Amino acid sequence: MSSFKKGGMYVLSSPSGAGKTTLVKKISKNKNFFTSISHTTRQPRSNEKNSKDYYFISKNKFKKLIKKKEFLEYAKVFDNYYGSSKEIVINNLQNGKNVIFDIDWQGTRQIRNKKLKYKLLTIFVLPPSKEELLKRLIKREKKNLKTVKKRMKEFKKDLSRWMEYDYVVINDDLKICYNNIMRVIKSQKKITFDKKFIRKHVKKLLS
Repeated sequence: MSSFKKGGMYVLSSPSGAGKTTLVKKISKNKNFFTSISHTTRQPRSNEKNSKDYYFISKNKFKKLIKKKEFLEYAKVFDNYYGSSKEIVINNLQNGKNVIFDIDWQGTRQIRNKKLKYKLLTIFVLPPSKEELLKRLIKREKKNLKTVKKRMKEFKKDLSRWMEYDYVVINDDLKICYNNIMRVIKSQKKITFDKKFIRKHVKKLLS
């Protein structure tokens, strides 16, 4: 895959459980791509490792980093904070790396508003159905129904943000979805997608 002469920023967002983290990990395996590892105040899941999946820190330390303006973006999601290190991201961009972000709409909006000199492409990932999303969440959260219920409660609010993104994909088949995203990332043409079809799909997800 050909790399860009200058680093670019590629943001993936989605309702919780739609598969954006898996897609980000897959994209980062490409040459010249770097995943922005977020700092978070939430507890690690059983399969997560510090400094590999997230930088797990206390709320007190996170708030100190906010005061020092260490984050390119940060947000509070499900009672926990998440943020991207400004220094790490900018250093990688300056070295010609393409930085992939796994963040929500709040962080995406902050990055867009900063109007940095680097290319920015934002992608929103949708699940194929609400039933499939629920199934994925139950599996991921190890049947912790309290957490699943909380995430499903935010589903409608998260879905409403799809119109703020440059491109929208449906993650029905991981391989197809990944290939679609990579085609968009590599494209030098103006990004377009079928908004009428996506609008219908979102309406179905909310029904």
